[in-house]
Amino acid sequence: MPKLIVTTREGEVRELEGEKGLTVMEVIRDNGVDELLALCGGCCSCATCHVHVDPEFAAKLPKMSEDEDDLLDSSSDRNETSRLSCQIPFTDDLDGLRVTIAEED
Repeated sequence: MPKLIVTTREGEVRELEGEKGLTVMEVIRDNGVDELLALCGGCCSCATCHVHVDPEFAAKLPKMSEDEDDLLDSSSDRNETSRLSCQIPFTDDLDGLRVTIAEED
């Protein structure tokens, strides 16, 4: 199973195992990281699953949709590696992916 490495807002680093076919948001949520709210459940209609992706993995991710880009524009913590974790399919190619949960808006 591919691994996902998540840094919480408090700086705790957690290594999670994720099933391919899930999204990064689902892997984080299903492993009990409560600070990732994911209020819309993965419908790309909020930005409460905002993460910062390690730049090393940015090129491996699918292109950002216009809807995702618009939602991220509402965040004061957006940077060049910001993504909505519900929009990132977790695959074997992303084994070792590192993300940091963005500050809550």
